[in-house]
Amino acid sequence: MRNRHVLLAAMGAVFSLVATGVSFATNAESSGKPNIILVMADDQGWGDTGYNGHPFVKTPELDAMAQDAFVFDRFYAGAPVCSPTRASVMTGRNPNRTKVTNHGRYMRPHEQTIAETLKAAGYITGIFGKVHLGSGQPDSPCNPSGMGFDEWVIGLNFFDNDPYLSRMGKIEHRQGKGSVILMDDTLDFLRKHKDGDRPIFTVVWFPSPHAPHAELPEGPSLYEGKRHAGYYREITLLDQQVGRLRRALRDMGMAENTIVWYCSDNGGLVKETSGGREKKGSIYEGGLRVPGIIEWPARQLKGRTSVPVATFDIYPTLLAMAGVDLYAPHPLDGMDVSGIISGTVAERSKPMGFWHKLQGGQGTRSDQIQKAIMEKQQAGAPLPHDPVRMRKDVDEFPQFPKETTTGHAAWNDWPWKLHRINGSKYELYNLSDDPMEKTDLSQDPEQAQRVKQMKQGLDAWMRSVIHSINGKDYQGLK
Repeated sequence: MRNRHVLLAAMGAVFSLVATGVSFATNAESSGKPNIILVMADDQGWGDTGYNGHPFVKTPELDAMAQDAFVFDRFYAGAPVCSPTRASVMTGRNPNRTKVTNHGRYMRPHEQTIAETLKAAGYITGIFGKVHLGSGQPDSPCNPSGMGFDEWVIGLNFFDNDPYLSRMGKIEHRQGKGSVILMDDTLDFLRKHKDGDRPIFTVVWFPSPHAPHAELPEGPSLYEGKRHAGYYREITLLDQQVGRLRRALRDMGMAENTIVWYCSDNGGLVKETSGGREKKGSIYEGGLRVPGIIEWPARQLKGRTSVPVATFDIYPTLLAMAGVDLYAPHPLDGMDVSGIISGTVAERSKPMGFWHKLQGGQGTRSDQIQKAIMEKQQAGAPLPHDPVRMRKDVDEFPQFPKETTTGHAAWNDWPWKLHRINGSKYELYNLSDDPMEKTDLSQDPEQAQRVKQMKQGLDAWMRSVIHSINGKDYQGLK
């Protein structure tokens, strides 16, 4: 299944938006395809930045990036917890389709990833940091090589100071702050390939500001006496590393033709600054709404939009912007939003579906697991955790009944959002008038027709997701 992307050699479609003077066309003879870097925080809420108005947290680097680039005011994670959102970035699909129904689940290797598609189009690919989608062992089909990455140094889940990281399957015990080490590895990869003849695709997934919040930023102690001080310190540490990346790109002469897309993997840990109702773990706005910024100096991306965009839009959008043909053998939930970025499109044309707790999560103790593997590797002994952590979720295709409605789902057809809780309870909100989702309009007689239509749309989408998770999308593919 993984080898099918070698058939994608003929790529290079041109995508151009000239109405506003912004063009995403790429001319291989003059500028070449852009480098692409995806940066993601772990648990940073929408309001946990200076540029979004946090009362005291210091994020000068993200603030500067927001000033220089294009800001998504309503950017959504694909799910309210980490692993599923990461699967949505990789595939452009709702994560339930990929079997990543909750944290700690593995993404099926049958999926077509953005890394595979860009690699087939000539990109060198690398991923660094927290992956939480599979294995770090060298022979697993669920490691980053199986996802399309040429080089990788990863944690299985969040990590903090002095982490155990897997470099292409070999475990290393590193000394220092995990988020700084992650950027060290990222910059080494960029320097190694910056003068090559292939464009670069890099995924940078921070372990911060996830608990236990032991990493400290450079400089004087911050936020003493503040609630959640450790959380905010890790946000500032992360911010410093984003600034380090942006400066390095300029110093290496790469910044001009490099797309950098920044976001978080789910809502934050503090309700008051989550940007909506509730926080991480919830399908309400506070669990899904996250910071989102994209920059590409060569195309002078600048401005701010309130049009909803989500992590599952990243795959089709970046391919369009890079002039690479979209290869999508499976149904996508995302759409190309490059028109929204350019200003030629003012509304989203496709509703967004979310579905959490179809299954429970599974614990992944990254340092504990990788330390045990390292000790076995050093002793020349058989590796632990086989076969569970080599092929988890790969060979099993449990058949969910097509009418399954377990958990909490939502259908965002802006500005309307319909919730379906455990299959039978519905709530309707107008997010434009009621961004905190306080006033349920599902029983309002004036909204009866809207509720009926949105129920039909949400249910049809949920049936489609069940079709996917049952493995039907893969039938007939080789």
